Amino acid sequence: MNILHIDCSPRPESHSRQLSAAIVRKILEVAPGASISRRDFAAAPLPHASPDYATTLSSPATLAAPLKGALELSEALIHEVEAADVIVIGTPMNNLTVPSVLKAWIDQVLRAGRTFMSTPAGKVGMLRDRPVFIGIASGGVFTGDRANQPDFLTPYLSVVLGSIGLKTLQFLSVQATAFLDRDQATHAREKALAAIDLSIMEELA
Repeated sequence: MNILHIDCSPRPESHSRQLSAAIVRKILEVAPGASISRRDFAAAPLPHASPDYATTLSSPATLAAPLKGALELSEALIHEVEAADVIVIGTPMNNLTVPSVLKAWIDQVLRAGRTFMSTPAGKVGMLRDRPVFIGIASGGVFTGDRANQPDFLTPYLSVVLGSIGLKTLQFLSVQATAFLDRDQATHAREKALAAIDLSIMEELA
């Protein structure tokens, strides 16, 4: 089994990094021999779309005859997804949605004719489904009775990942991190981990 582990926070000891690491450890409990492929977008951020990449994707004609080297990064990132049996993403909620470093990855992985097909009914995924666990840390509260801000992160990721075929998603969150001390943060992380879908975990064993 191969785990693709992605982190997005620029903070070395961030809540989202601790949550994603805990998710990976949980998976390793049922699949101790799993290998881990790592993408740390703080240590090695992806570039935003280059002019050649954007030009290549601008029409069916240019996509059929891509500029030399324009798709190399996109292809490498897509191969990492294809090689993964499970994906773990740790991300903060930045200004109600995903951070720009995660959006840069999405812009390379969603590619017409490669990871999705455009149809009259919309995008149809071309990749096989696999579990994706998304650990979210938010300074505010975006779910439940105490929610005080909207959530554009989870619906957005549900749509974009679903559009390439990744539909088995589970969102796990630690919220109100701006107001948690160390012990409270540990408890919130443990509570989030307890919500992992055991049926998905059993399939990974």
